[in-house]
Amino acid sequence: MNIPIPNGHKVLFLSHGGGPLPILGDAGHKEMVDNLKLITAKIEKPTAILVISAHWEENLPTIIHGARPSLIYDYYGFPEQAYRIQYPAPGEPGLAQEVFSVLNDNGVEARLEDQRGFDHGLYIPLKIMYPEADIPCIQLSLVDSLDPQVHINMGEALSQLKREGLLILGSGFSFHNMRAFFERDSNESKTKNESFEKWLIDTCSNQAIDEVERIHRLVNWENAPYARYCHPREEHLLPLHVCYGVAKRACSEFFELNILNKKASVYLWC
Repeated sequence: MNIPIPNGHKVLFLSHGGGPLPILGDAGHKEMVDNLKLITAKIEKPTAILVISAHWEENLPTIIHGARPSLIYDYYGFPEQAYRIQYPAPGEPGLAQEVFSVLNDNGVEARLEDQRGFDHGLYIPLKIMYPEADIPCIQLSLVDSLDPQVHINMGEALSQLKREGLLILGSGFSFHNMRAFFERDSNESKTKNESFEKWLIDTCSNQAIDEVERIHRLVNWENAPYARYCHPREEHLLPLHVCYGVAKRACSEFFELNILNKKASVYLWC
């Protein structure tokens, strides 16, 4: 039986695909696009969205505080239309201030940032989920130490946010070996990908695991089967740790996808 998330938040970790490809009609992202639309239909429309993106790291957790953030086209080598994408969602300085306060009040030193724009970890999935861009959004950075426990602690602090109807969205990728995306698949590469995914799904969804064990697994994720093959660098996994820190329980639902011919997964807590 799932325990309610503090303050009724919805929490979602998604695998956000390759750059702008999900909204450029790429066939390798069809399952991802369909899945995001399915999830959008499952949950009530949020009043605000807090995104933890794999594409932003700072030495301290940093929160976008601007009222009208611009977009950062933080990818290269794509067609011209990829650099004309618009997602004019408003910022939410009041919510950013509350995030700043709950982090600092819970021993996680943080700071506000007024100049940075939204990166594609925010606007690509949200353009699929909420194309009207009418929901206020803020973005929170990872910490560049890439310490798993730090990111779980961030999530624990965020669970105290009082904003009703908030969606906390971890935008990463459960598989993120860039070289492997461009290599021919083999039985060995499939086994490595699938073995890690099996471990991750069990870790996040198995209600028979107590939270001490679940935290131990997530903190020591490098011990999972083929962990460093699937994540040579862990920045795309750590938004999941923040999401787990908010919920502190097994996910309500998980989804298995093929993205760019790789197994990937998505986790929802509600």
